[in-house]
Parts: sequence; structure tokens; C-alpha cells
Amino acid sequence: MTTCEARVRTQPHLDDLDAIEVYIAKDSRQAATALWLEINDQVEKLADPNRPRRIGLIVPGTIIELVFHKNYVLILDEDQTTDTVWKMLKHAIR
Repeated sequence: MTTCEARVRTQPHLDDLDAIEVYIAKDSRQAATALWLEINDQVEKLADPNRPRRIGLIVPGTIIELVFHKNYVLILDEDQTTDTVWKMLKHAIR
């Protein structure tokens, strides 16, 4: 992964993030807000080359699956200047 200057959050990603927050808020509004902020913070830190990361599937020239939380992955792509976050997916713990 390169060190990009900008992070773009697409509407599908923001919709996913909001849906996860609504779901978690049924049990705990505080936990839902904390997770939303944690995920947003992780996206901001994509530009930090020293940040530990667990890379999942990589399709050269198109997408990267970044495992950033025990339950969620980000689907993103990047070029020399921008990380674009497309979707956030819940995944099963293995």
C-alpha cells in the first residue's frame, strides 16, 4: 500500500457505516458511536505507512481488502494521491 494524501469515503461506505451504527445502537448507543468513530479514525490513518495493517485479498490495479477490525473489512482502491473506500463488509471470524 502506498501513502496517499487523501481519503475518499463513497456514499455506499457511509451508508454501510451508518447501518452498522444503527444496528449496534439497539444494544448500546455508546458502543455504536465508539465503533463509528474508530472506523472513521482507521480510514484517516490509511496514509500512515507505519500503521500496522492486515491485508486481505488484493486484486492488482483494482481493489484491496483491508482487515481493520475483528468483524469488519474495508474494500478500497488507491492511486498515488487518493485512497477511495468503497464498502465496508462484516466478515465471519475464523
